[in-house]
Amino acid sequence: MLRELLLMFEASPLLPISLLVRTQTGRNISLLHSEFHPLLSSFIAMAIIPIDVTIEKACLVFLFCFLAHWVWKVLASPLNSIPGPFLAKWTNLWRLFDVWGGRCELTQKLLHEKYGPVVRLGPNMVSLGDPALIATLYGINGDWLKTDFYHSNSVFQDGKIIYTLFSETDNVRHAQMKRPIAQLYSQNGLRDLEPHINNTISYFIQRLDQEFIMGRNKDGICDLATWLSYYAWDVVGEVTFSTPFGFLEKATDIGNTIMVSERALDYFAVVGQIPFLDFILDKNPIVRAMDRAFQLGRLGFNFITDMTINCLQERRSGSKCHSASNPDFLDKFLEEQKKNPDTVDDGRVVSYLLINMIAGADTTAITLRSVFYYILKNPQVYRQLQEEIDASKLSTPVSYKDARALPYLDAVIREAMRMHPGVGMPLERYVPESGLSADGHYIPKGVKVGINPWVTSSNRDVFGPDAEVFRPDRWLQQVDETDANYETRRKRMNRSDLTFGAGSRVCIGKNLALLEIYKTVATFVLAFHMQLADPQQEWKIQNSWFVRQEGINVRLSPRKN
Repeated sequence: MLRELLLMFEASPLLPISLLVRTQTGRNISLLHSEFHPLLSSFIAMAIIPIDVTIEKACLVFLFCFLAHWVWKVLASPLNSIPGPFLAKWTNLWRLFDVWGGRCELTQKLLHEKYGPVVRLGPNMVSLGDPALIATLYGINGDWLKTDFYHSNSVFQDGKIIYTLFSETDNVRHAQMKRPIAQLYSQNGLRDLEPHINNTISYFIQRLDQEFIMGRNKDGICDLATWLSYYAWDVVGEVTFSTPFGFLEKATDIGNTIMVSERALDYFAVVGQIPFLDFILDKNPIVRAMDRAFQLGRLGFNFITDMTINCLQERRSGSKCHSASNPDFLDKFLEEQKKNPDTVDDGRVVSYLLINMIAGADTTAITLRSVFYYILKNPQVYRQLQEEIDASKLSTPVSYKDARALPYLDAVIREAMRMHPGVGMPLERYVPESGLSADGHYIPKGVKVGINPWVTSSNRDVFGPDAEVFRPDRWLQQVDETDANYETRRKRMNRSDLTFGAGSRVCIGKNLALLEIYKTVATFVLAFHMQLADPQQEWKIQNSWFVRQEGINVRLSPRKN
């Protein structure tokens, strides 16, 4: 039996020896060559005998070949010197289930504390924890390409895959896609969008006042995490289409839009660990047909895509009007389409809109939740922030220029983003031809590597021994600190910050998000006094690429001023 198994194994396309195997009908067939371990090939060659091939034996051979090849690849891997969980070197299922659990950022922080700055997370995946490598992996030279992890964040519409600035892995195509609109997201390009944000901030304050100070929920508990989500989504609608989606007005998740968006991120985070699953699931025409027939519910971002296309069609048809003197992102994208008709087609316009829709709300809401949660958990920080904002005699809504001029507000926001980065998974890249040396390990070309913002943001060498503590003062110059030392320390902290990514692939919406965050925090602190309904209660966190939070229940009261 052993000789039969070995001969059949030789007949598989895994070994470089040609055999003639006699089938049950007596005909001879020539078998293909391939590469495998030469010692095993020689051993099998000595075991050649004629056999009868049956389906059962063929299945057994296939299984044996698969397992043998799998074991050999694991044992021969150049990554075997890199420490990590035992199962991680055998299968990507280990990290898939870790991501599925919803707190993989904590797992990876603990692994780096245990093993050091280089940790193996999969057969071909390595997590890096040294902030000094950020410039290498995410620099502007373009050698470090995004991995196939990002493909499942693309959308499948009308039989075609639409890649966004986020999901496009080819750097040349990404640059071509980004070039027409890059200036729209610069600080200068966003100036004429500030009135849109002012409209939504004012309405947000008004709605909270109606609901929790003057209205039916007077003296009640405000689920601030949920209301910040409503607000962030309405801002996206306002700046993109000049029309808020109506979440604040209705005080509900209209059409389950937010829930569907979160479910799509859950899918992306998990399936991205084994990317080919996306073509079996969301981008499988059979699954799509079953969805249409049985209303199973789409797996990816296609619901958001449909909503985006509807908004585009309404603008083109003229069924929804807005002030041309107060342009929104869609106006700007359509203007770029007129200037660049060969490169900016309708599909490209949709991909631009999707960046705002998919990423614009979640990242902002996450940071706003973090700011309010941490200042309410640290009353002395809250008081100091109130004092700074009150002393500045600001009008509301607070302008971005005025908000950025407040040093303690800046320190609070930077510290909140450090304590709770919006992204909680490694920003994956392929190692280029040159390979990578890190902490005494050599990582060859083609291996996936990445740095998790949650790992670098808690680095004690950079942020101090109290890196796990919320302390905004770390971003300010200390009493006994020279200007030169402070500048050096601040630069090092800035270089270790991956909140919005880094290099040529830095989040294009970074300036827009900061514009919203600084204005909103300053205006909110002026308008309301907040306190946690239960100071002992901790929030709940779910990491699905974006690390979203829930359970920030507060009591609101108007400020006397």
